[in-house]
Amino acid sequence: MAALSKRLELCSISIDSILTELLSSVKLSFMTSHPTALWRRALAEALGTCLLVAIVVGSGIAAQQLSPNDVGLQLLQNSTATVLGLTVLILIFGPVSGAHFNPVVSLADWILARRTGSGLSLRELGAYIASQTVGAVGGSVLANAMFEVGTTISSKDRTTPGHLLGEVVATAGLILLIFSLAATKRGSLAAPAVGAYIGAAYWFTSSTSFANPAVTVGRIFSDTFAGIAPGSAPGFVLAQLIGAAVGLGLLLLLFPTGSRVAEDVVVPHPVDKRA
Repeated sequence: MAALSKRLELCSISIDSILTELLSSVKLSFMTSHPTALWRRALAEALGTCLLVAIVVGSGIAAQQLSPNDVGLQLLQNSTATVLGLTVLILIFGPVSGAHFNPVVSLADWILARRTGSGLSLRELGAYIASQTVGAVGGSVLANAMFEVGTTISSKDRTTPGHLLGEVVATAGLILLIFSLAATKRGSLAAPAVGAYIGAAYWFTSSTSFANPAVTVGRIFSDTFAGIAPGSAPGFVLAQLIGAAVGLGLLLLLFPTGSRVAEDVVVPHPVDKRA
C-alpha cells in the first residue's frame, strides 16, 4: 500500500510538471509569434486612457446632476463607475499594450527595464506617455461633450499638504500592487485587483486617488466634480512621482526579483521591439 501511494505521488508530480511545461510553452509561443507593434500599443494606450478619463469625468458630472446635494453619494457614484470601467478597460487593452494608462506605471516599467533589459525602452516610454496624455485630455473633452458641458479650465483647488500626501500614498500602493502581481505571476488578477484598489483609494485617501499624471492633466479641462485646477496639478504630479519611487522601493525590498518581469506589467502582452 505504501509503495502504491508513493507511486501515485510520483505520478501526480510528473503530471504537474508536464502541465507546467505545456502552459509555459503555450505562453512563450504566444508572446513570440504574435508580437504587437509600437504604434498599435500606443493607440491602445491613447484609447484606454481616453476612455478612463471619460469614465471618471463623465460619472462625476452625472453624479452632480443626480445627487446635487449629497457629496458623499456623488463620490460613491463616481468611484463605482471608475472601478467597473477601469476593470473592463484593462481586460480590453491589456493584451495589446499592457494597459498602463498611466505615465508613472510606464516610467516604473522603464526604470526596472534598465536593470534587466526587459520592459519598455526609452523610445517606447516616450510613445506611451505621449499617448496617455493626449488620450487623457481627449477623454475629458469627450465627457464634457456627452453631457453638454463646456470644456473650460477647472477652478477646483486641491493643493493642501493632506492632498499631496494622499497622492504619495495612493501612487505608492498602486505601483506596489501592479508590479507585485507581475513578480508573483498573478497578472491575470490585475484587472479586478487594480480596479478594487482604486475604488478603495477613492475613499481612504484625502485626494480621492488620482495616482496618475496623465489623468491629472486631463482633469484640468473639466470644471466639474472630477476637475483639478491647473495650479494644483504640478504638486499632484510631483507627489505621484514620489509615490512611484516609494512603491518601487517597497517592491524591490519585498520582491527582489520584481525587476525581472517589467514586460508583464500591467498585463502580460506580446511586444514587437522592431516596430
